[in-house]
Formats: sequence, structure tokens, C-alpha cells
Amino acid sequence: METIRKVRQAHFRDGKGIREITRDFNLSRNTVRNIIRNSITDQKHERVDQPYPKLGSFIGRISELLKEDTVKPVRHRRSAQILFEQLQREGYEGGYDAVRRYVSTWKDVNGTASAKVFIPLEYDAGDAFQFDWSYEKVELGGVPIEVKIAQFRLCHSRKPFCFAYWPTGLAYLSN
Repeated sequence: METIRKVRQAHFRDGKGIREITRDFNLSRNTVRNIIRNSITDQKHERVDQPYPKLGSFIGRISELLKEDTVKPVRHRRSAQILFEQLQREGYEGGYDAVRRYVSTWKDVNGTASAKVFIPLEYDAGDAFQFDWSYEKVELGGVPIEVKIAQFRLCHSRKPFCFAYWPTGLAYLSN
């Protein structure tokens, strides 16, 4: 977004031409034209189809191996790394990343991908708290003293409170 702002300022405010802007910002002419002519605020390139030039002839084999794995328990299924090594033994000369991307896409399409789960932590009132000790140097009545601080945070309300301990007794410090 910063580049888009700078390109627009250079063109509309400073009156620079497209060729000069391309040199200044090391961008292609088409990119500069798109920024100037359109009201885009963010540049994103999303690939519609993923090409698999070296993987092409092995896609059927990978799909076959992945279908075999769907009936196996999760712990016994092949990972993308294992599939890659197996394909290399069968003559595949491409990279691991292409195999990994294809396996991920195949699992998404066939519904075997692991679900992303978020479980929020919820606590009943008075159920749990977090606790920590610290040693702090404070000045009481002009005398520096080291005290122990017991720090609590209630998990339900997230409210903190502390107890200070020093050699002669206990004092309550509220936040």
C-alpha cells in the first residue's frame, strides 16, 4: 500500500510520467498504469490454476497412493515427504514443494485435510488463577526494603491482585 501511495503522489502531485515512475520505483509499466488508472488500494496476485510441469505424469500415481492411504489409520498414512521420496525412486526429477502443494490441494478437495480448530479457554468464576512470585525493592518511610510479591491473576475476570510480604508481616496491595 505504501508503494501505491508513493506512485500516485509521484504522478498526480509531482506530475511525473509513467516511464520516470517505473525507473524511480523499479516497477513495470503495466503495474504503474494499473495503479494510476484504477482505484486499487492493495495489489494481490492469486494464481487460478497451479501448473505442475514436472509433476504432470506423476499426478495419477500420487492420487492413487493418497486414495490408498484414506482407508489407513492416520498414523500409518504417507506424509508428503514420504510420497516425494517414493516418487523419486520411481523416476520423478522435480522438487518436493510441488509434491507438497499437490498433496495439500488433493486433501482439501477430497475432504481429508485436517480441520483447523480453535478452542477458547473459558473458566468459571473462582475456578482457576495464574500465580507468580517476584522480589521487588520498595521504599517505605524513606527506608529501602526488599519485599516478596505474590502476584495473582484470576482466569475468569483477568483481574490482577498482589500480596506483599516483608520480614515483619503481610500487607495487601491492590491494583
